[in-house]
Amino acid sequence: RLGLTATLVREDGKEDDVFSLIGPKRFDKPWKELEQQGWIAKALCMEIRVPLAEDKRLEYATAELRSKYRIAMENPVKLEVVKRLLEKHAGDNVLIIGQYLDQLEQVRAMTGAPIITGETPNAEREALYADFKSGRQKVLVVSKVANFAVDLPDANVAIQISGTFRSRQEESQRVGRVLRPKPGDNYAYFYSIVTKDTKDQDCAKRRSLFLTEQGYRYKIKVLDEASLNTETFDFNEAEDLIGTAESIEVENEEEFDDALAET
Repeated sequence: RLGLTATLVREDGKEDDVFSLIGPKRFDKPWKELEQQGWIAKALCMEIRVPLAEDKRLEYATAELRSKYRIAMENPVKLEVVKRLLEKHAGDNVLIIGQYLDQLEQVRAMTGAPIITGETPNAEREALYADFKSGRQKVLVVSKVANFAVDLPDANVAIQISGTFRSRQEESQRVGRVLRPKPGDNYAYFYSIVTKDTKDQDCAKRRSLFLTEQGYRYKIKVLDEASLNTETFDFNEAEDLIGTAESIEVENEEEFDDALAET
């Protein structure tokens, strides 16, 4: 038996089952080594923290735990950042990835880009992927169906607007969508838009952990209402997120487990 994976990590702690079902790990190559050898693109990761929309703050403060996650992740302020990032990356091949279909539909309406979800017929899905690969379509809005087995080699920008709670595997899978080697400088860009001072930010701490362990460093941009329209998202001007397996702590771990159990 032979198993291949780029992300031997699960949130339910069952990754060790792989060893009993398939056998011991025979080979492990850190992503950063693959990057240095040119097998994958050089990924620049940025977490962009935005304020919760003013008209959502009371709703968030009084909501049940599970609802807090969704309110924070569907924060409409994130759409403004998406618009700015698309302006910055005009001409690039961009994937906008999210968890919630209502939110993705809002992005589709704002950008005019086509959307691919689990309900999209296979023929239509393949046609959209083909348009993206050929360059006829520069932006795709995709749900979690793009987490697995999607071959879009020319995608060089991924914008994550929401995800499955604290899933480290999902975060790394989404970064992986843009890691195919690129011509020229071989750079890829991953942006995670997070609602600051909420459960969304707590989830982001955990989600970034696997990539941090692989040697990646996230840059941080913290925005307020005034800077939303002036920020340039320059990686050289952003602060480093200091995070390792030892230093990243997720507040109230039991809350995450309770929320996950309800989904």
